[in-house]
Amino acid sequence: MLQPSYIPDKDQRELRELVRYRKSLVGERTRELNRLQKMLEGANIKLSGTVSDINGKSARSILEYLLTGKSIDEAKYDEMYEQKIIAHNLKATKEQIIDDLNGVMSPLQRRMMKELLNHLDELNVHIKNLDDEIDNFMKPEEKQASKVIQDVTGIGNTSAQAIISVIGTDMSRFPSDRHISSWSGLCPGDNESAKKRKSGKTRKGNSLLRTTLITCAHATVKNKKSYFYAQFMRISAHRGSKRAYVAVAHSMLIAVYRILKDGVVFKDLGAEYYNQFNKERKINAYLKKLKALGWEAPVVAA
Repeated sequence: MLQPSYIPDKDQRELRELVRYRKSLVGERTRELNRLQKMLEGANIKLSGTVSDINGKSARSILEYLLTGKSIDEAKYDEMYEQKIIAHNLKATKEQIIDDLNGVMSPLQRRMMKELLNHLDELNVHIKNLDDEIDNFMKPEEKQASKVIQDVTGIGNTSAQAIISVIGTDMSRFPSDRHISSWSGLCPGDNESAKKRKSGKTRKGNSLLRTTLITCAHATVKNKKSYFYAQFMRISAHRGSKRAYVAVAHSMLIAVYRILKDGVVFKDLGAEYYNQFNKERKINAYLKKLKALGWEAPVVAA
């Protein structure tokens, strides 16, 4: 018997549309920032080595000064340093930073950069408005669900809202974690013939949920003490980083499902727990293979 497809209600569909639109604007902002970075490189201005965030206030202050056509001398450097526009923890020398910021920008490049910065300002305003709209649109139970799944390492507020907009808060529509994994497109396929596995490609699923969780996977593996980092390192060593990120995203989805379905509290067991668990699993697998070859474990006298 065919199972009915999951169709969210009107409110959830509208929430999902808001989240998708915000994601598209964030993507557009990222493309504009990349365009800005290339424009600066073309003018021989190495801003990324001076500020941590090219879209931040410090970067904007430096760019607006450079757009006036003036160069940054030692006096201007000291002023920016005192105002903490230029970070105090940079390894480069004062002379090197001044040289990095004083490129050669043509009048056309200045005009283009002004237009680009204005567009970035507009995008930042639109994204902020959408953040507020999404927060106001979400129901209390959706806000609560979004809050509790942020306990999972690597899931922030924006990602949590995107996840809830897709799967909702009622996990009874997914009988098991396998169902939600398959529906999301994070469950490996099973193309096997004559006991030989030909392919383990993931199936097509919800693109918003899949891309959100894979983005979260990229974030969580940066924490070297996390369980997900140890999982990523083990899988990437013999399966490649792309499959490892998908595997971590799959594990994160299972954690989210259990939190929402069973009301459990997420606890990152740490990299050491995963490594120990994997070690015991390998030992058992090797013992099983040896027994299949006829080996018997020696009996130790009491």
